[in-house]
Amino acid sequence: MKIIDNIKPFKAINCETSATRLLLLHEGVEYSEPMMLGLSQGFGFIYWKMSFMNLPFIGGRAKPYELTKVFCENTGFEVDERQTSSRNKAWLNVEQFIDMGVPVALQLDAYHLEHFYHSFHFAGHFVTVYGYDSTHAYVFDTGKVYKVSLENLEKARFERGSMAAKARSYTIRKSKVQIAPELIIPDAVRKIADGFLNPPLKCFGYLGIKKLADDIQNWLSCTDKPEKELYDQADLMENGGTGGAVFRNMFTAFLNESLTYLPSNPVLEQAVELYSQAAANWTATADLIKSAGRTNNHKYLDAASAVCFETAEIEKMAMECLLRIKSD
Repeated sequence: MKIIDNIKPFKAINCETSATRLLLLHEGVEYSEPMMLGLSQGFGFIYWKMSFMNLPFIGGRAKPYELTKVFCENTGFEVDERQTSSRNKAWLNVEQFIDMGVPVALQLDAYHLEHFYHSFHFAGHFVTVYGYDSTHAYVFDTGKVYKVSLENLEKARFERGSMAAKARSYTIRKSKVQIAPELIIPDAVRKIADGFLNPPLKCFGYLGIKKLADDIQNWLSCTDKPEKELYDQADLMENGGTGGAVFRNMFTAFLNESLTYLPSNPVLEQAVELYSQAAANWTATADLIKSAGRTNNHKYLDAASAVCFETAEIEKMAMECLLRIKSD
């Protein structure tokens, strides 16, 4: 048995940011999850609907691992990221670091984890391994610690499908030169704003929110199980590792925290106010979606559509504001 004994659980928001945050804490560096989201330029919006899907995928952040990768590039941390098709090598990529007292973050499919009670596959999930014995791995998962059988851990790492990686693992080391947040924030928020206002496709950014507003009125006709599927959709928007309001609560917290580094910044102050409104709108939208599923009544989706159109304009205004932030 090998256990890294100085691992301390903390209240967590998102699986990837909390997994990476644990690695940073092990290096003696403190970053909040909202700050990690902002400095990674990982905030946004996506509305993705394929023909085989009853309801769309709605997301508010960058694709798996991109958040960690860009955060470390911007802040100056060194990342040792590995992928492999070999099951033996995949475990060695974990074991060798644990034996040196270094925790290892993994991307895997949550479906196979004993403590994950959902019945669907999600291969964009992250945990951090901090120990193992002959039969189990000891993992930190979004604020809590669990034991996972080595057999199930291997299944989770080698599951195929949407968002899956090839048994991705990574560790983080503090480099000699760290870049202060106040030097990163202006450029990071400008890049977030530019991507949001000038998306490559109409399903991204504020145009994606408008697409959601257009399509949401038809959701009751898209599923034979509206109560379950609409509830699940709304629950993912609020509780699926988003921090609430499709990551809008996290982003608002990032903007608020940024004011400690750039005090009295009028651009940030205005954006905080606007994104607080947007976050409240997203929570209201999720509630309306649940009501539509529960009652099978279109009026709630019509109301949700109106809220989404309003939210698109609020977020567009906020991002136009953030685009004007200046560097010292």
